[in-house]
Amino acid sequence: MAPNNLPVDDLPEYSPPAQEPQANDMLGDELAEENPSAASLASSDGAHPYITYNSLASSNYEAGPNFVNSYFGSLSASNNARHHEQGQGPAAAAMLKCKQGPTGDNCACASCRGSSAASPMIEASLDRNQQEQQHRVDKGMLPDWSETLLAADPDIDDDVTSRRIENEIRSMMRRVRVNSHDDDDEFEGMSESADELRRIGKALVQCMGLRNKYMDISHQHEGGNPKNRPGWEIYPPPPKPAWHHTGRSSSKAAPPHPSAEFDISKVDIPDADQCVFSMGEDGVYAVYESEEARARGAQPATNAPSIREFYMDLNYVLDTISDGPVKTWTYRRLRYLDARWQLYILLNEREETMQSKLVPHRDLYNVRKVDGHVHLASAMNQKHLLRFIKYKLKTEPDRPVIVRDGQTLSLRQVFESLNLTAYDLSIDTLDMHAHKGAYHRFDKFNLKYNPIGESRLREIFMKTDNFIDGDFFAQITKEVVSDLEQSKYQMAEYRISIYGRSPDEWDKLAAWVVDHRIFSSNVRWLVQVPRLYNVYKAGGHVQSFEQVLENLFRPLFEVTGDPRSHPKLHVFLQRVVGFDSVDDESKPERRMHKKYPLPRFWTSSENPPYTYYCYFTMANMAALNQWRLRRGFNTFVFRPHAGEAGDTEHLAATFLTAQAINHGILLRKVPALQYLYYLQQIGLAMSPLSNNALFLVYDRNPFNTYFQRGLNVTLSTDDPLQFHFTKEPLMEEYSVAAQIWKYSSVDMCELAMNSVIQSGFEAEVKRHWIGREYLETGQTEVHKTNVPLCRLKYRSSTLEQEYAVIKQMTKE
Repeated sequence: MAPNNLPVDDLPEYSPPAQEPQANDMLGDELAEENPSAASLASSDGAHPYITYNSLASSNYEAGPNFVNSYFGSLSASNNARHHEQGQGPAAAAMLKCKQGPTGDNCACASCRGSSAASPMIEASLDRNQQEQQHRVDKGMLPDWSETLLAADPDIDDDVTSRRIENEIRSMMRRVRVNSHDDDDEFEGMSESADELRRIGKALVQCMGLRNKYMDISHQHEGGNPKNRPGWEIYPPPPKPAWHHTGRSSSKAAPPHPSAEFDISKVDIPDADQCVFSMGEDGVYAVYESEEARARGAQPATNAPSIREFYMDLNYVLDTISDGPVKTWTYRRLRYLDARWQLYILLNEREETMQSKLVPHRDLYNVRKVDGHVHLASAMNQKHLLRFIKYKLKTEPDRPVIVRDGQTLSLRQVFESLNLTAYDLSIDTLDMHAHKGAYHRFDKFNLKYNPIGESRLREIFMKTDNFIDGDFFAQITKEVVSDLEQSKYQMAEYRISIYGRSPDEWDKLAAWVVDHRIFSSNVRWLVQVPRLYNVYKAGGHVQSFEQVLENLFRPLFEVTGDPRSHPKLHVFLQRVVGFDSVDDESKPERRMHKKYPLPRFWTSSENPPYTYYCYFTMANMAALNQWRLRRGFNTFVFRPHAGEAGDTEHLAATFLTAQAINHGILLRKVPALQYLYYLQQIGLAMSPLSNNALFLVYDRNPFNTYFQRGLNVTLSTDDPLQFHFTKEPLMEEYSVAAQIWKYSSVDMCELAMNSVIQSGFEAEVKRHWIGREYLETGQTEVHKTNVPLCRLKYRSSTLEQEYAVIKQMTKE
């Protein structure tokens, strides 16, 4: 599997196997093929964060001509005489119906006729049959390479349907030849000309190179994050294994929960750095070596691409994915991946099941699964929230909870104003499910966050910054986290909001987490930034877009330079994975300017477009990561919502700027961009149940198509409060997908493995979950993931072949 940071010259060349096919124990004794070595794919600076099969790329089979020969039998004239000695493929034996007598000397095939005289009746039949077969070849009813084999066999089945099936399967398995030394045959099997293919290949390589540039500048590669280096202290530490290889469980008592013993005064807070920072006129922060260096106008120690450079690169990607020949060629490659998957499953489903059964202890329920896309405000289900509200009404009815019109109201008074008691409350009264009335109505969906349709109840129970300092929300969050810890094998990366309205939001959020001791080895955080500048502008909170950026990033630069200035924020950021960008993507984006103004000049009431948010989030995060990497602090990634609705330009912007995305269902409309996401193995955390309620009915969701083609997809819940019913919403998501798309246990374990790979948990934790050398070699271990070796080899060899094809296309 080719890491995405390799230039195309380092991609492996495809050359047909020179050796005779050997038996392959992965696909069965009937399959034989040698695959080109992928040793050149090793990356010097670590594997791509989502490439997990690098060390498996040297698989022992390939979907090329020799694969067809081994399965259907030898197809060349020179091999016809040996097909009994070497063993004819099972499909060829079934289709060609080569019948032998009890003694083995009555075969009427070509090889046997050479050793025994044929009767006149058989010879006449052969002549007649040969003429019929030649006529069919001339008419294009049979492939050319079938002429010798089929014309020589008098017992061939003449059924047209059988031949059509045989032709389809062999054509599906035939590999495109791109390695011929003859210029005329260099791209045999492709309808485009050689020059056109070179142009397509170079355009795709250029797009991948642009993405690599932004990933390198922003330091979003997993291998470069300091938290993934040996010796990084993880707090709270992951629980010790309860079972050892000796077969005996640990007799020691479980240690107390980390949140019960956390004391921030005992945390080692680093000293201040001499570097200084300031926001430039372009709206991007820059870090300087010292105040003196900044005063004399020295070059900053950090760098980020300019907004002009970003939009030029984005336009190049948009031009490429909208080019007609590129769309046609990539669509065909995606269809090829579909066909290759179907044949692989046809041949290997039984083998996968057998290998899976040999793995002790592991199954879907006890392999690690990470819910990589779930919003904390809706992480509980409706029944849980209902019980919590009733409990608080009974135990703390007189507690002051909110201020309205200058009057402080208790919880009892709030419900009396609604003419409700604890007995009146029910699931139907809460009315928070989004299954009805929210389809293509994101505004109505947002209202579903309000219990009983009352925003004051949302403020009381589901906000971190309120009159009671988010106490109720912290309590129910700890209950949700406790449920995760009891399940042991389920983890979550919760989205929690920073709005950019005021500069003290970060300190308040960090204090909420630290003061309420919301720490768990099963939980990490992502900070979501709603795209609501127009709302803040209308409310008088900000005067320009530059103020939003200052409120978002200035506290982060301050705590990076001097962690003692914001000690709670420093502790909180150690558990933050990255940033998310959220809002309704279906909102129209009117281009009012030929060139977008810089943030300090964006003072209009109109909201900036999605691409504008993406650039300034990535650019400021790049400068921040460069400084944090220098200080040895953990760095952040960008994982926004994209492709849920709206313009497909959003997906092109995230292709350049984001490590992974959430949703991505609109990739189904852009084959070229979908192919690029496949080649780069960009993570997609998809939520079919959420899409079913808001934008796309379940049976039309492209998740299954993406999975079969080999995109790096996994399942997530998004909003359990609105879409799910059970205590384990992630398992509910898996179970519905398994029922609709007939997933096997291996399929679901692969999805679970992908969720761990996409997640932002520390490398030391992931080593325990999926493989001890996954970060260095990309290799996962079957006894940890329950994903059979044959499935891993299939994924790696398929991706390797696509890289090899593109490399050959770009040769002059």
